[in-house]
Amino acid sequence: MTNISRRTFLTGAAALCGTTFLPRSTLADTALPVLRAAPSTAQLAPAGYPATPVWAYATEGAGVIPGPEIRVTAGERVRHRLVNDLPQPTAVHWHGIRISNAMDGAAPLTQAPVPPGESFDYDFVAPDPGTYWYHSHDRGFEQVARGLAGPLIVEDNDPWLGEPSAATRELTLVLDDWLLDADAAIVEDRWDDLHAAAHDGRMGNTVTVNGRAYPDLDMRPGERVRLRLINTATARVMPLVMPGLSSRLIALDGHPVPPRDVETILLGPAQRADVVMDMPLDPETETALLLDPGNGEWVDVAAFVATGEPLAPVEGEVRPLPAWSTLPVPDLSDPQREVLLMEGGAMRGMLETRYRGEVMDFRKLASNGMVWAFNGVAHGMDAPMFRTALGRTVHLEMTNRSVFPHAIHLHGHHFEVLTRSGALNTPGDVRDTVLIGADETLEIAFVADNPGQWMLHCHMLSHQASGMMGWFEVA
Repeated sequence: MTNISRRTFLTGAAALCGTTFLPRSTLADTALPVLRAAPSTAQLAPAGYPATPVWAYATEGAGVIPGPEIRVTAGERVRHRLVNDLPQPTAVHWHGIRISNAMDGAAPLTQAPVPPGESFDYDFVAPDPGTYWYHSHDRGFEQVARGLAGPLIVEDNDPWLGEPSAATRELTLVLDDWLLDADAAIVEDRWDDLHAAAHDGRMGNTVTVNGRAYPDLDMRPGERVRLRLINTATARVMPLVMPGLSSRLIALDGHPVPPRDVETILLGPAQRADVVMDMPLDPETETALLLDPGNGEWVDVAAFVATGEPLAPVEGEVRPLPAWSTLPVPDLSDPQREVLLMEGGAMRGMLETRYRGEVMDFRKLASNGMVWAFNGVAHGMDAPMFRTALGRTVHLEMTNRSVFPHAIHLHGHHFEVLTRSGALNTPGDVRDTVLIGADETLEIAFVADNPGQWMLHCHMLSHQASGMMGWFEVA
């Protein structure tokens, strides 16, 4: 394994660039807990640098990065009044939760964006245990990049933590990627950077873990810990390793997988992984969370620091998580077959694409701020990509004809990965966001058991804004 080396802020910017690297009056009705979106500050850069102006969520007091953890048990309600104290409209999407269409927060499809000074009530049941997150879904390429994201944890009704061969403790780690200037302020003049949108997207130069650069995470020697890893970056794919910690994967995008050894944890934007790690008994053993920013050089983004009295190591193979009982199994005997063709971007482009009812060549398309397309349509929000009946199994073949990876997210559903032509996915895994590599074809299947109009888009959010957006309807 490579040596662990801690990078200093901005001097490590080249590495992290990777491949291209006002008060508000009290509301009369206070029945719902408030989730406020407002300007705030956060110490994103290491000590010695100024605090960074951000936009952040708060349930009380000032907003924090990441947003406050919302934690419920499966079957319980999530109830929050979004109060918008931002200078822009906004909405909250509850990523990965299979909820009613009206609560999905996918502006402008399922609700109108909430104007500055106004509010919107979210109230839904969280049916499935797992690791999820919530984030802005209006101008997400800017608002998420300014900090509007937080973890949403749904605990299982059946006990797991503390059971034989399970973990003794859990820790949520929210990983994010920030584009900061020399004064640690967010770079403001590149939200509509079409060059970046046609490549990897808006890539940052600072990675934080739970809102901090290079944090020390205290661990007891010998303890077994469940890490809930969430990639909230708007563009950065995060390959992660934890050398010497016997990492075993137990869930992806909230859904359990049979425990398996994992050397590299690959998280595309919006993806999550639950990993069990065992701390060494020797407190002198150096352990860390390492990230490959895209140049093959592993960078230390957090250190696991042994503190306190050792614990007796947990014996046996890692205990599997309880299986979901709420997800229907796709019937592949006669599915509805659909295709998703991804085209565009730098170095490939497109011959012609339909945008707002007009067929355009790539040059004219770019002059309208579009450089990507699904099935020959850029930002196709006028009509659904497909319609399907409630309860029907949909087989979706997705082909990426670009030279960049894409993280494709289906709202309101989890799906099963069937086959692959690349190396980024494992058949049989159940996800809500899938990473598709350059020139890769991937087949997925899901039961359309959630009625409504559901977005389907790339979670590289500048790709989404510049064309990779559509929707499907479940009747």
